[in-house]
Amino acid sequence: MRQFNDVVAAIPSRPSFRQLRRFAWTVAALLPFVLFFLIAASPHALADAGVVLNESLDENVDRLTSTGHSAIYLSRVCSDSPVKLRLCRPGEQGSILSNYINIGEDQPYEWNAVPLSVYLYGVENPVNRPLFASYRIKRLLEDRYRQKYLTDYCTTESCRNSPKSEWREMVAATMIRGVYIFEVDTTVEQDLEFIAEFNDSLNKNHFNGVTRNCADFTMRVINTYFPHATKADYLNDFGMTSPKAVARTFTRYALHHPESHLRVMHFAQMPGTTKRSRTVRSGTEQLFHSGKLLVPMVLVSYYSVPVVTVSYFTTGRFNAQKEFEQHPADELLPIASSENPLQQTVGSDAQWKQLRKSLNALRAQNSDGANRNPERFFKQLDANGSPFLADDGSVWIDLSNDQKTARLGLSASNILAPDSNSSSAYELLLARASHLLKGPKRNRETMPEFLQDWGALQRVYAINLTVSPGNLGADRSRIETSSTSSAEH
Repeated sequence: MRQFNDVVAAIPSRPSFRQLRRFAWTVAALLPFVLFFLIAASPHALADAGVVLNESLDENVDRLTSTGHSAIYLSRVCSDSPVKLRLCRPGEQGSILSNYINIGEDQPYEWNAVPLSVYLYGVENPVNRPLFASYRIKRLLEDRYRQKYLTDYCTTESCRNSPKSEWREMVAATMIRGVYIFEVDTTVEQDLEFIAEFNDSLNKNHFNGVTRNCADFTMRVINTYFPHATKADYLNDFGMTSPKAVARTFTRYALHHPESHLRVMHFAQMPGTTKRSRTVRSGTEQLFHSGKLLVPMVLVSYYSVPVVTVSYFTTGRFNAQKEFEQHPADELLPIASSENPLQQTVGSDAQWKQLRKSLNALRAQNSDGANRNPERFFKQLDANGSPFLADDGSVWIDLSNDQKTARLGLSASNILAPDSNSSSAYELLLARASHLLKGPKRNRETMPEFLQDWGALQRVYAINLTVSPGNLGADRSRIETSSTSSAEH
């Protein structure tokens, strides 16, 4: 305090303009260093850098190759704009950096940065995450993102409206694919160096599917933080860098450096009417599993089959779901347990089995046995509803039939809202739980996420019993009747 008083006393009572200007320049010059030391001294000085592994889309070339997509997650680096980076402010969750063949903006940028929650769910606050996926809802979220973040970067007709503009894949990615993030610790120094380097570098697209693809971009960024941490697997990927090879080599690097604290996050694809994504594969793995490729190869060069098989089994095997189960991250989850974090995050087989039994018991209590086929309900909901967004990005849908309307909240924050029809909410949550519990492990949410939705299902079931005990399936009948009428016309 005495030193501070001495400094204050040294300031002239009536400083000149030159003195004030010099003082302002001094403060401005020292401010970044002060900020740096404050962050470095924080008990939460460690942050994360991670390799994002997106599952394969069942479309275009990806349908044949099953390579998926690769990107970068940085928990302390946020987007000042889609093409400029900064340190995150309190409450922000970091960003995803990604590049594509054609991002589609007015200038040919190599990469864009998107807030993590926007990338995963299309909204800034995960509380507003959608519970139902459709292409119409995703398009609404894409347009909201464009209007809010891309007004200076996306003014041409092709950027605004073309489905080939790949900035769209960076909005609500979990509507179309499952996402894994393999993350390790970083320091403030590493993040500041990365921000300075990328903000000063030329952000111009030179995408090349063989030598400068999305996996090459991820490898370059991660190796900026950790030299030689990620590598290409030219043997299994036939001379190219694949997303799976980058994730696999980064995981091995982290396991050989225990101080980096490897964690894996998993965000399952949302239930709904969008095409289901597929497991990511390397080149030899795809040949080994795909008859469409293996049979022609056998006919043309049968002697190469043993080589492909040995290469895959000896160097190319990697299972993202198993890595998640062995090294689950829980820092972004709303529920955590120090007693058994693996079971709390991933869920044990016994826990999932008990939930399936509870679901069957809940459905047995429903007089009309609603939602025996959840996929059918999803299609009917999508075909006969009109979705729209609230200002915060939460999703609503209007259902109408015979001049009667029902409004349903489709986000975690509004599905139990007073304006959301409780009977339709019950039907949706029941169909959603059925879809998640009957699928393979990689299609499941984390246990804390599922338990949140399960609690909502139990609450809305109790509400319906209180308000209308014998009418739990009324809105389902309305949706199905509307669907039948539409088909007839």
